[in-house]
Amino acid sequence: MGTDVLVIGGGNAALCAALTAREAGARVLLLEAAPRALRGGNSAHTRNLRCMHDAPQDVLVDAYPEEEYWQDLLKVTGGRTNEALARLVIRASATCRGWMQRHGVRFQPPLSGALHVARTNAFFMGGGKALVNAYYRSAERLGVQVRYDTPVQRIELQDGRFVAAWAGGERIEAASCVLAAGGFESNRDWLREAWGRNARGEWPADQFLIRGTRFNQGTLLRHLIDEQHADAIGDATQAHMVAIDARAPLYDGGICTRIDCVSLGVVLNRDGERFYDEGEDFWPKRYAIWGRLVAHQPGQTAWSVIDAKAVGRFMPPVFPGVVADSLPELARRLGLPEDRFMQTLDDYNRACRPGRFDHTVLDDCATEGLTPAKSHWARPIDTPPFYGYALRPGVTFTYLGLRTDETAAVRFADRPSPNLFVAGEMMAGNVLGQGYTAGVGMSIGTAFGRIAGERAAAAARVQEVRHAAA
Repeated sequence: MGTDVLVIGGGNAALCAALTAREAGARVLLLEAAPRALRGGNSAHTRNLRCMHDAPQDVLVDAYPEEEYWQDLLKVTGGRTNEALARLVIRASATCRGWMQRHGVRFQPPLSGALHVARTNAFFMGGGKALVNAYYRSAERLGVQVRYDTPVQRIELQDGRFVAAWAGGERIEAASCVLAAGGFESNRDWLREAWGRNARGEWPADQFLIRGTRFNQGTLLRHLIDEQHADAIGDATQAHMVAIDARAPLYDGGICTRIDCVSLGVVLNRDGERFYDEGEDFWPKRYAIWGRLVAHQPGQTAWSVIDAKAVGRFMPPVFPGVVADSLPELARRLGLPEDRFMQTLDDYNRACRPGRFDHTVLDDCATEGLTPAKSHWARPIDTPPFYGYALRPGVTFTYLGLRTDETAAVRFADRPSPNLFVAGEMMAGNVLGQGYTAGVGMSIGTAFGRIAGERAAAAARVQEVRHAAA
């Protein structure tokens, strides 16, 4: 037998699994598809973890109890979630930080542009890249073997039991295995297949940008679903999808390309029309719906428009916006139809009702008699200079994955595998049927990574006993 526990993947969930299995005494081999310099998958682009807590804790203020966390998740998913698994994640988020710190992760108070989540989210000192590096250092110190540039294409099973993995022409045996190789967001053909053509004859997926790693091709996920007939869960079109700067790179743009001024202004499509309530709820609870909203607009592009009053109230993106001293000039510079643009802005400005503006609460600044309404933070866009940001859908990770339970076991015809487990984006669809709220992806990956690692180590011990008995 080559090793006790084989972990396929190199991001947060994979590392949590590898470290936990190693702590349990297992020999662990981790296979990362990316080269060392690009290791860590999407986790390298993260910055925080959503944490349940019943009282203030170091970097977390006030309290964020289980029921509130659950209600937040229930709201963004529209009920498309497994409550038992969601609550498992929520409860695990209350106790994981000590373990993370023992493996070198450090936390800091939130930055000024992220104060909305000071109560709910713990921020990593140095961001996700520092977290990933800390975990790899700890793995090396503990004796976890790591191989880079080693994508796995398929696995061997026998009656639902893991036997070996194939990386190119190499066969790698192990007593148990954890799958944590991410979603399929970097696979353009699969995205096209999932989204198809829209009523305008467009292929929406052709306009998607990928916020994270280029290595999440979904090869192993497709193999498990299509060839090994593992139980799947989720909708292939559902994803953590954010409205990002249209000038962002195709891959690895990360957080700095996100446009966070949406709730402070209006968003127009290429016809110069608004299409959704920009002030529906706090931005950390709604930012992840905007990529999907933009994906359904003509050309999969939209524009966020603000005035000088909004400057300094949001985390600035990496690229400066288009600036103009008048709204007609801004419309021309953005390439939008000036007459319709001005009609939309005039209608919006007239509909804004006076209130007490406060971006830290759900304030009483709303529109009246306007469709779609703006429920909060609605102030006339009337103070030059004016700014516009072109938006395109930015996919973070996809939600189609493998069905599992509280043991993290992969299931075949509703029967759990005795030694094949799954964690992270490959199973996040069990908790996230749709929607997203900041930091929950890292909560899922951390909770199920640790469960999968523990279960894989236990399965390897059982296998060792059987071999000894034979």
